[in-house]
Amino acid sequence: LSDILPSLLPGNPADSIKGTELIRLTRLQLTGNYSDASLRYHFSIMSCDPASPIAKVEKGQGYYRRSAPLPALSGAQELLALTQGKLDDLTTADQDMVDETMLRIRKFRAVVTRYFEINGRFPFAFRQAFGKDSPISNLWKYPELVLVDWETGGSPDEEMSLDETMLSFKQRLGIAPFSLHAARLRIQPSLQTYREDFFQTLAVSMWAQGGELIYAAPVEDEALGDSLRRLSANFGVGVTSFGLTPEALDELPRPANILNAHPRETEAIMSKLEINRISAPKSRPHLDWTALSSMRNESEEAEKLVQWLTRCIDSRRAEGFKEE
Repeated sequence: LSDILPSLLPGNPADSIKGTELIRLTRLQLTGNYSDASLRYHFSIMSCDPASPIAKVEKGQGYYRRSAPLPALSGAQELLALTQGKLDDLTTADQDMVDETMLRIRKFRAVVTRYFEINGRFPFAFRQAFGKDSPISNLWKYPELVLVDWETGGSPDEEMSLDETMLSFKQRLGIAPFSLHAARLRIQPSLQTYREDFFQTLAVSMWAQGGELIYAAPVEDEALGDSLRRLSANFGVGVTSFGLTPEALDELPRPANILNAHPRETEAIMSKLEINRISAPKSRPHLDWTALSSMRNESEEAEKLVQWLTRCIDSRRAEGFKEE
């Protein structure tokens, strides 16, 4: 089956083939008398194996050809140079491919930033932590984004004003008047890399009230979706896909244009998203203040995060972060 199926399966999940038709086509090339139930069983078992050529669609029925795993660019090195546009460590890599991959990453970060800004969440980006001279251990220490949720007033003209009553009440109880979720951004979900993606997200969010793993490309492999949901159920990290394939990212404007787009342009960009919440994050009631204090001592960006939150509390207004 491993030899026969690649030529029978479509590469695009949208063109997936139904099990009945796949059985018919497979029989034409098989020697021996195999029952439909036997072939269906093998299709199902193989679709859960990352090394097999067959994958089952995440939603609906049908099978498609599983793509080969991404090269090393899908791993840690791409994050070490999020702001550089080049990967100095990959001396053997094709430079055009490297630059293309890095541009996709920056575009996706810009899209995620604008999406959450529009939907009332306030993002803070860690950039220096992933500079080319940064230690690789930062991948397990700092998130790409921190998402801040405030309690704001109810009326439209008070949309950015913090709820004064709740703010005072929480301060008296020693409770933070906001919730912080640490987010890890990844381009392509894969059965080969999802564990690393997930547990990095878990590691960089232990100090916050929750963690969120955000993929650009859709999660179309049923085995991958089920695996992510099982991990999420055990560890509480949320998983979301924005439905943007690498090709869709290539068609988007440059990152600066995404961040500074006019409302109509922003609406056009947002219309390209197909948000799919694989699993919701489980929020913890409190921050780990000790861990956050330790981060402040080691990272200027963590200190800037705290200073920004403090300014918002003092001014009684939830405002986006602006580099001073």
